[in-house]
Amino acid sequence: MKKKVALKDIAKELGVSTALVSYVMNNQEVEKGVNKESAKKIREAAARLNYRPNQIAKSLKINKTYTIGLVVADIAYRFTTGITRAIEAEAKKNKYTVIFGSSDENSDKFQELVNVLINRQVDGLILVPVENSEKEIELLQKNDVPFVLIDRYFPGLDTNLVAIDNHKAAYQCTMHLIKNNYKRPAFVNYKTKLFHLQERKYGYEQALKDSGIKLNESLVIEVREKHLEEDIKKGIKQLTSAGADSVFFATDILAIQGLKNINALKIKVPKELGVVSFDESEAFELFNCPITHGRQPIVEIGKQAVATLLDLINNNRVKRKIILESDFVQGESCGEA
Repeated sequence: MKKKVALKDIAKELGVSTALVSYVMNNQEVEKGVNKESAKKIREAAARLNYRPNQIAKSLKINKTYTIGLVVADIAYRFTTGITRAIEAEAKKNKYTVIFGSSDENSDKFQELVNVLINRQVDGLILVPVENSEKEIELLQKNDVPFVLIDRYFPGLDTNLVAIDNHKAAYQCTMHLIKNNYKRPAFVNYKTKLFHLQERKYGYEQALKDSGIKLNESLVIEVREKHLEEDIKKGIKQLTSAGADSVFFATDILAIQGLKNINALKIKVPKELGVVSFDESEAFELFNCPITHGRQPIVEIGKQAVATLLDLINNNRVKRKIILESDFVQGESCGEA
């Protein structure tokens, strides 16, 4: 087996001190006053000799692993793909690596993943919490583990978080339908206690109230996640029978399933039924008209989450509740206003 190249080998190759090589390979050349030309030569020699740093030894010395743990809710969500990329890109800028896992919307798996990442000695966590995971969050706080919640949070827990104004986004989507003369807008959501989805429901209800439209419970469908296809199929039939002239889907997954059933019933969008979705999906491109939708600022969520977590890792006692606004993308599925 070929002998592993050490810092002293690079130093010997260039005729400089091992300390000087260490400063450069640990990105401390500026603070240690190493000139740019010397730093360049050291890095070139390291590459030429195929030097690979001993990350375990390095982490023990500086008490950091330069890794971030990321737990997402479900890899099937388009949001998950986007936010993972955004967090990885921002972490890389700060010389961090991201280790991630999916809880599949299961609180036991969420707890298991958090424990695995902590045992892997990540420096901090970025979490998309699931329903009934409050106790795990409280335990992280009690043990002073640096973490940031994204997308979802629990109002009763004082945590660092980066999310969007779900109430305002849902209000905007519903008002768009109403401004386009839809008088009986329906709402399709998951049956859940998660705060961000409850906020979307409240946004829908507030838009109806402000427009003088009485809430009709027969136009509100709550879908069980484990019975998604079955409940959506029944729900779309219920809404059309109840006289809905438009529908606001609380998530892109719900919208995709809903559009499948709308197609199967040969209902014309937007002529016979207006449609708006919260969040976008690549599957929307396969529909016969562009779907109007709300869009989360995924890149900004990733940037803010990483920045907040790095402050916590570096022992800055920050308290940040960052609430961002979503974008609204005009399609052709429910008018032009």
